[in-house]
Amino acid sequence: MEPSRSVHASAPGLTLGADATRRFVGRVEEAIKRARARRRPVLASVTVPVAAEVDVSACVLRARGTGDRSFCFEQPERDGFALAGIGTAAVVEAAGGERFAQAAAACRRLAEGALSDDEASDPQRPAAAGPVWLGGFAFADRGGTSPEWSSLAPLALVMPEVALARQGGEARLTVTAVVDGDEAAAAVIERVERRLTLLDPRAAMPLADPNPVATSRVAGAMPPAHYEGAVARAIERIRAGELEKVVLAREVRVHAPEPIVAGPVLGSLRAAFPACYCYAVSTPEVSFVGASPELLVRREGARAQTVALAGTARRSADPAVDDHLGEQLLASRKDREEQEIVARRIERTLSGVSLWVAAADEPALVRVHNVQHLATPIRAQLAEPVGTLDLAALLHPT
Repeated sequence: MEPSRSVHASAPGLTLGADATRRFVGRVEEAIKRARARRRPVLASVTVPVAAEVDVSACVLRARGTGDRSFCFEQPERDGFALAGIGTAAVVEAAGGERFAQAAAACRRLAEGALSDDEASDPQRPAAAGPVWLGGFAFADRGGTSPEWSSLAPLALVMPEVALARQGGEARLTVTAVVDGDEAAAAVIERVERRLTLLDPRAAMPLADPNPVATSRVAGAMPPAHYEGAVARAIERIRAGELEKVVLAREVRVHAPEPIVAGPVLGSLRAAFPACYCYAVSTPEVSFVGASPELLVRREGARAQTVALAGTARRSADPAVDDHLGEQLLASRKDREEQEIVARRIERTLSGVSLWVAAADEPALVRVHNVQHLATPIRAQLAEPVGTLDLAALLHPT
């Protein structure tokens, strides 16, 4: 392939620009050579600035085809943080008790010898810019057993072909190819060109139905007796000293006259819950969409942080009543005990890999749109290099 080939997109698609195109073409060609010599896949990528006004989730969701995987992750109140990816350059899936270790090892293997831009050359770029693994993991080692979860592995991480990251008034576009030596460079570049052409930087998130309940039917997936029995069994085991705390979830099913699309749901969630972690994980078969105030773990170098979140009360539109509900929650012995159980477990777990672990002396209130929680921030100085997936394996589930 001639190195002058241009990875471009006619309007309205995104573009790498001439310099980044040359870098990407050169890296793809070099990655193919290395993959043939080493007999294993090699990663090639480039990262370029894009306009900070781009709605990265809307851009990705509009471009998503029926056979695409995509991932959107936002926390608007965290300096406008947003990360979205589409396409599959590489995928790691694992199940069982060793799934985190297996996935971490696979990610490290691909990182070895990767051809990508040096972070130091672009100090203003968002921390999430560059080649990035996107995905998640189930509560159970073997994953969900119902048909709805069949296309989501117990642990699945995807390296997207195209990723967009935004934070603090800066945004970056990253294109990634993982080659095994058998594919021609021209085919790799063409695939990236097609993907970029579909990404419209002017895309806006579609609006949701303002009153979806009026046209939908909501029903419990299981009869009330199922949940009542689960509560009774949990109480018995707590009284017997077998358990300290149990979290029960109730599944409901929404029957709507039209298909429920991920984009409008995610748009509504990030507008209503800007302090939460809002996400939409999509496979060709299903989309998993939600908003959670809970941080499992964040690692920056040798520092790790998390939050013990337990104890919940409702909100009120009346500020005085809302404050009173919060004061009651802070004074609640039951909720404080729940909070302490979670905080103690996290501290014990992190202490095994840390020089020190520090938790706030008292929980604070974390308020979101409809509820308020007790939250205890926890920080740790890691004793030795520990990967984020390794920390997740230790802490999951809290």
